[in-house]
Amino acid sequence: MAPVPPGIRLLVSFNRDQWYRALTFILTFLLYTSFHLSRKPISIVKSELHRNCSHVSELPTIGSSSGRSDSQKLLLQALHTEMDCSWKPFDKSNYKQLLGAMDYSFLCAYAVGMYLSGIIGERLPIRLYLTVGMLASGLFTCLFGLGYIYNIHSLGFYVFVQVANGLVQTTGWPSVVTCIGNWFGKGRRGFIMGIWNSHTSVGNILGSLIAGYWVSSNWGLSFIIPGLIIAVMGVVCFLFLIEHPNDLKNLYNDGCSPGKSVPTKTWNGVRGHTEMYLHYKDKKNQGVIEFSLCLLFAKLVSYTFLFWLPLYITKAAHLDAKKAGDLSTLFDVGGIIGGIFAGVISDKLGKRATTCAVMLLLAAPTLYGFSMISELGLGPTIGVLLVCGGLVNGPYALITTAVSADLGTHKSLKGNARALSTVTAIIDGTGSVGAAIGPLLAGVLSAGGWDQVFYMLMTADFFALLLLLRLVTKELRSTKSRPISSVQLKEH
Repeated sequence: MAPVPPGIRLLVSFNRDQWYRALTFILTFLLYTSFHLSRKPISIVKSELHRNCSHVSELPTIGSSSGRSDSQKLLLQALHTEMDCSWKPFDKSNYKQLLGAMDYSFLCAYAVGMYLSGIIGERLPIRLYLTVGMLASGLFTCLFGLGYIYNIHSLGFYVFVQVANGLVQTTGWPSVVTCIGNWFGKGRRGFIMGIWNSHTSVGNILGSLIAGYWVSSNWGLSFIIPGLIIAVMGVVCFLFLIEHPNDLKNLYNDGCSPGKSVPTKTWNGVRGHTEMYLHYKDKKNQGVIEFSLCLLFAKLVSYTFLFWLPLYITKAAHLDAKKAGDLSTLFDVGGIIGGIFAGVISDKLGKRATTCAVMLLLAAPTLYGFSMISELGLGPTIGVLLVCGGLVNGPYALITTAVSADLGTHKSLKGNARALSTVTAIIDGTGSVGAAIGPLLAGVLSAGGWDQVFYMLMTADFFALLLLLRLVTKELRSTKSRPISSVQLKEH
């Protein structure tokens, strides 16, 4: 009899519970990757919507020798601008404000919708809720690209599509965090969710590469392809997503339902810690408030980079849209590393707030260094992008995943796992207010120079750090950590 291959031995070493847990981990990772993949194209296409048309000013000089009138010269210049340069209505001198308004439309709708989404998601089957949201998001993402195909130049059309897409995309985050929180215990949650949260950066990277491939030839496809991808993933969600281990009970009659074991299993944390440790006053939900407000400023910084980094690189480093988009992915690579690092350190120390605060403190000087990117060579630029991405996205990733899940599975919720959707939506919804404000401010401030944008980002980092100081002080003064389960999150 031939020996069993080592690969098969590895496969059968995992029990049924572990396979379903792995399926949920991978599937929710891919689902939210597709959400961010569909958000990224707008930042890549911005440099194509308004191209560098400075050479157009040479047309009157060229035409002067031919005896054309001034009105004819101006007409030729306008036609050249329309055909060869920018895409109406973003061909005006206030194009940065118009592009910022598009970002604001999406993010403001996302922020408002997030508060409602958690409540709705708590009352509907998550699999169906998420499927509908992904199909709708695919539709509106494709519609933006069809604006190029059908030569649409109405600002109202693009703003409407952005608002609609912002609303339907709120179905994603509360749903996937609820699923992952239902399947995974609290032990080593920071490390596990740090890895899982890399879907954000992976989605941004893939979105940049896909959009960058078509941006110079047919920017409509930069939206249509991601739109089709998220729609297909919505179908995959409908077919395979398991919201909770208990949902499998009806499939098994042998007394070995996965639902009996998964909810009670946890991993042993470092030094025996199996729960997250935070230090709040009892019977107060100040931890939720402070982390939510901190996330407001942290997400302001992160989303400003998400929507404006490729355009900044195009203008500062004088690169074309594709090269700028490719280079901007290094920021997201750094974000993956930063998110995992923040999770590992906070698990080991049992201090989530302190971990976030240290990274925010280091982010400010790094942002200043990044503002000088146009004066640096390619090598230093790559290094700064990686470090900046890690320090900016690390705290953001930790708060939106491990912290949200810990607070959302608090014992005061009395075992209502679906309430995690509401808690997650409250935290991320508050953060999304900052995500809406940041790109809008960037559009306004960049008109006076990019230095003003970076000063704004450094100020936001400072406020995010300031909001965590009370929690950090308590963590550092405490001689004995108390588990999150002792925190009371009762409603006032």
